[in-house]
Formats: sequence, C-alpha cells, structure tokens
Amino acid sequence: MDSTLAASLLGLLEGLTEFLPVSSTGHLLLAGHFLGFESAGRTFEVVIQLGAILALFTVYAGILTRLVLRARHEDAARRTLVSLLLAFLPAVVAGLLAHDFVKDVLFETPKLIAVMLILGGVVLLVIDRIAPPPVEFDAMALPFRKSLAIGFFQCLALVPGVSRSGATIVGALMLGVEKRAAAEFSFLLSLPTMGAAVAYDLFKNRDVLDFGAVWQIAVGFAVAFVTAVLVVRWVLNFISRNGYGLFGWWRIIVGSVALGALWMGY
Repeated sequence: MDSTLAASLLGLLEGLTEFLPVSSTGHLLLAGHFLGFESAGRTFEVVIQLGAILALFTVYAGILTRLVLRARHEDAARRTLVSLLLAFLPAVVAGLLAHDFVKDVLFETPKLIAVMLILGGVVLLVIDRIAPPPVEFDAMALPFRKSLAIGFFQCLALVPGVSRSGATIVGALMLGVEKRAAAEFSFLLSLPTMGAAVAYDLFKNRDVLDFGAVWQIAVGFAVAFVTAVLVVRWVLNFISRNGYGLFGWWRIIVGSVALGALWMGY
C-alpha cells in the first residue's frame, strides 16, 4: 500500500479511536501489522498521538483556562485539579516501571492485543448493564478517593488492547459515576496522561527515532487532529443517549476478525 495512504488511514484510525473505549493503540498496532507499516522507534505512532492530544486541548481550552484561573481563589477549582492529579499519579509510577516491557514485549504481540480487545468488549457490555446507579454527575467534582481509584484502573491500559479511556470509564461507572461524567473525566485525565506518555516515549527512544518520513508523519498528524476534534465533540452526546454497548460490540468484532486473520497466517 502507498505509504501516504497508509499514513492517512492510520491517522484516521488514531483520531477515531483515541477517545473512545476501544483502544487506539490496539487498533494502530494491529492495523500497522496487517498493512506492513513500520516506523523506527514507533516514531509515527507516537507523534500522531500528539494530533489527538492537541485536538482535545483545542476542544477543552476554554474549560481548562477557566479552571486554572479560578484555582487561584476558588476551592472547587483547586479540588478539580487535585482530583485529576491524584488520578494521574498511578499511571506515572506504573508507566515508569513497566515501560520497556510494554513496548518491547506487549506491543509486539498481536494475538494478545486481539484477545484484550475481545475481553474488554465483553467487560464494557456487562458493566454498561450492571453498573450501580450513578451518584456522581459532575466530572469536575469527584471525591478524591474515587479519582485515585480511577487512576489505578487507568494502569490496566498499559496492556495494549485494554484502552486507556475504556479502563477509566469502566472504573468510573463501577464507582457510581454517571456515563457522561465518566467519559468527560476520562477525557480530562487523558491530557496529562497522554502528554506525559508521549514525552517520555520520545525521550526514551531519542536515539532510534526516525523523522525521515516527515511527510507521512505530517499527514497522519493532521488527519488524527481533525478526526479527533470531530469525535470528541460527538461522543459525549452519543454516550449520554446510548451508553457504551456499541463500543463493546465493536471491540469484540475487531478483535475476533484480527484473531481469525492471525490464525490464518496474516
């Protein structure tokens, strides 16, 4: 396949899946495997995530700016920032400890990724039905203990195919957070988490990073940015009306197709 077309498809996949509970990393790694697309040090895959991060920041810029400005004189705003920090910390520790194993072993195991997509889909379908009645309706006002607990759930996403947003949303639902609020908290938490992960990944792989294919990287980045902006604006309203069942079935179908293709030797 033409490298520019492959870059466009992977950028589209990143933008579509980064903020949905379907595992963007799992989709990218499987798609790259079947398309035969590789980049030294995973440069392409790392950099196009910046497009999704920038898209989310663009959508939430106003909220984040007001939150930071109000934090200087308003307790509620300070509590929100502390809440996000608490949820962020477990992933920092786990990521530092497990980074090399995740990148060198788990990222290179397509069958594991496919299996985790399927299992995660089953979990989403079950939790969407049996989650306890919501008692928390504001993503900006979660109790500290629940924020920290969601942070520990986020650590599960170190396994590719689990999904960072999926893990945090499932954790939030189990803790009595309303569906829309769970997704919104997951979005806000993704900014420091993804930003730190990308920065650390670039630093760790600085000696093997290959920016030679600048055009492909630029195409993937731009497509991921535009697509992610559209997805973020759409997904909260969709989840409020329909829940997470569609994403659970999507994971099961994609994981099953991938397993079948791998079993046939592709």
